[in-house]
Amino acid sequence: MTERMHVFSDAQGAAEGCARAIGARLNEAIAQRGTASLAVSGGSTPKLMFREMCQIGFDWSKIHLFWVDERVVPPDDDQSNYRMTRENLIVPGGLPENRVHRIRGEMEAVAAADLYRGAVEAILGSEPVFDVVQCGVGDDGHTASLFPGEPMVADRSGVVAALWVAKKHQWRVTLLPKPILAARSLYVLSSGADKANAVQSALQGPADPLGVPSQLLRGAEWFCDAAAVQHLA
Repeated sequence: MTERMHVFSDAQGAAEGCARAIGARLNEAIAQRGTASLAVSGGSTPKLMFREMCQIGFDWSKIHLFWVDERVVPPDDDQSNYRMTRENLIVPGGLPENRVHRIRGEMEAVAAADLYRGAVEAILGSEPVFDVVQCGVGDDGHTASLFPGEPMVADRSGVVAALWVAKKHQWRVTLLPKPILAARSLYVLSSGADKANAVQSALQGPADPLGVPSQLLRGAEWFCDAAAVQHLA
């Protein structure tokens, strides 16, 4: 394991560790530039992290919140990353609506991607650099909505794209590798034994980012529970 791997006994500990690290980096950005930007992942893993972030308490009036990716579903759909974040962070944390920049999943995918790209670039410029990007890892090795075999894994010029994910029979809107890898701080949160093979492949498997897109995150700072790292040497 590397010095950029932080291992905790359980998922709660990993979530708390990641939340504290994010808070420290956002506060540094606010101190330096007066504002900060954060892009978060969806799914179920970040819920504990979001709840910890509410307990820590951030100055959300100075933080712009974005998403790493989103399913093309309405914002009140059970699959919506925005809905999960709203229920676990935005509402309980009291985030100002004008600081929340969601992906419009209720729109047609390409139009939603274009609109989201515009929102990102309006705040961060045409070469956007987030202060913090927080990613996860799927049990199949995907990260963001970059799934195994997706050619856009190799893209280093685009910011946002609409992608059809065949295995999910679903359109997604996702940040592309360029803004993810350009982040001032890139964190990965992963927990559970079901992620152990994916974490091992991401960090120690033969180099194959097209087959294991989460290998893009090898230079990130990882926050995991013991179960997720059980196969690491």
